Order: sequence, then structure tokens, then C-alpha cells
Amino acid sequence: MKSKKIAASELLLNADGSIYHLNLRPEELADTVILVGDPGRVSLIAKHMTAIEFTKQSREFVSTTGMYNGKRITVLSTGIGTDNIDIVMNELDAIANIDFNTREIKKEKRSLTLVRIGTSGALQPEIPLGSFVLSHVSIGCDGLVNWYANRDSVTDKEMENALVKHMNWDKNLPRPYLIKNSERLIKLFEKKTIKGMTISAPGFFGPQGRVLRLQLAMPDMNAKFESFRSKDYKITNYEMEGSAIAGLAKEMGHEAITVCCIIANRYRKEAITDYHPYIEKLILLVLDTLTGKKRREKKSSTKKVAVKKALRKK
Repeated sequence: MKSKKIAASELLLNADGSIYHLNLRPEELADTVILVGDPGRVSLIAKHMTAIEFTKQSREFVSTTGMYNGKRITVLSTGIGTDNIDIVMNELDAIANIDFNTREIKKEKRSLTLVRIGTSGALQPEIPLGSFVLSHVSIGCDGLVNWYANRDSVTDKEMENALVKHMNWDKNLPRPYLIKNSERLIKLFEKKTIKGMTISAPGFFGPQGRVLRLQLAMPDMNAKFESFRSKDYKITNYEMEGSAIAGLAKEMGHEAITVCCIIANRYRKEAITDYHPYIEKLILLVLDTLTGKKRREKKSSTKKVAVKKALRKK
């Protein structure tokens, strides 16, 4: 049975055959995609890649596709917030799984591997600045996934209900949703990162418990987030995009994970003034892990140890 044609008002395409916001054509998208919030971070990743096919910008969406360790990778900036993620995820999925010529959904579905590299603030005192937290579970306080019909099929209702009860959740706020990230990607990264249960907040100030002039609807929210425990998980950090990536990816049949560099500790009220060296380290960690590359530095340091031992024996 032939699928229904998607109207021009629903699937917006540019004159060159690219998707409306991201300005990407189907042949330009790799199966592995690294997502970053900051458009400037795309070039930080691209400098490690070879055979760059293109670099383009449409609003805050900067993209490039190239090779790293023999693997084709697309790098894309999303801008800030889960509202942008709604655009990014739907348009990436459309590129992968809708025929732009016929405007019909493809019979054979393409599954993307999506890794978000971000910055984050820790909520637990023992999480050090400059460390990397992998979001095993993402908590959406933004409400985005609630707009889609099958949200209950991809959420952990037991943990969700436990969080709502623990927080005495304000009835005027969007109901939180909890999504478990890709098991395959968790196994790939878990030995190199801290196990995380990460909140995606719909803002930087009030939704993350910061007070300037306006007071909070839940004044003790950070203390309650910090004390929440469920199924061997505790809430580790704040960021602003991961939950929507996790939820929409799971509904669409893609695999996704978020890994963040901790640049502030909200519990200890500390922050890194220059976190760029840590981001550079995280970028290489993600690129190497996705492509199975082992860092030369590790090999060379091993050789140095062996040489020193040999000299001692002499």
C-alpha cells in the first residue's frame, strides 16, 4: 500500500531540494551525527576531520560532513533549547526516512546514531569540574515530548511518578518525562564517563533554580533534585537539550546519547572560567569512541614506561 503524500505546508523544502531549516540534502547526511549547541563548536570538531564535503549555515544551524578514522560523520549545531531540538530531530528524520521527490515515507527506514556533546552544571557534590557525565537517563522538564502521541511508550512511568511525588511537582509546570538513552551507546561510552541522570531544563535561570530578580515556583527544587533516588540512579546534572533528543530519537527509531563536560558545580557553587581544553578533550573522546580509534598518546606513554623499566634492569 502506497503511503500518503506529505503536503508542502508540513514538509518544507528549499529550492535546492534541502530541508527548510537545516538546509541539508539527503545525500549530505551521514549515518553518524554529532550534535552541539554552540555553532562555533562545529569548527572545533571539523578541524580533526578530513575530506570535508561542505560547511554551511542556516540561522543557528551550522553543519559539515567529513571523515574521521575512516568513518563518515556529520556535525550539526542545534542552538539552545528543546524547541530547537524539535526542529533538528524532525528534519534529520525527514532527511533519512522521507523521499523528498515523492513526499512519501520510505518503506526501508534508516536509523541514525546521534551523540550530543554539551556543557553542563553538576548537582551532586562529588562530581568534579572538567569531568564528563553520560546521560543514561534524561529528564525532560520542558514538556516537548508530551506533545507527541506515543510519549508513554518511550518513557519510564515508574521513575516519572516517583519524581513527581518526591518533588511535590507544581501543577502549573509541564509534567516531567524520563527517557532511557540508547543501551548500545551507553555501553560504548560508560567506562570513560560518569553515570548520569540528567535534567533538560527549558531555561537557564528559573528552570535551573537560579534567582536574580524573580522568585521560583519551587524554591527548594535543586535540593529536592539532588536528593532524588530511583533504581540506582540519582540526578547528576543540568543541561538544555538531551531529553528531547532522547525522546524523539526513541520514537523515531534512532539511537541517541548525550555526554556533557561539567563546567560548574551548583552544589559547591564552583565554575571553570576557561573550559575549552576540557571540551577539546571531550570532542576527541567522542570521535575516537565512535570510530574505534585508540589515542597515540596512550601507546607512546606505554612505550616510555617499558623503556624506563628496561633501563632500570640494566
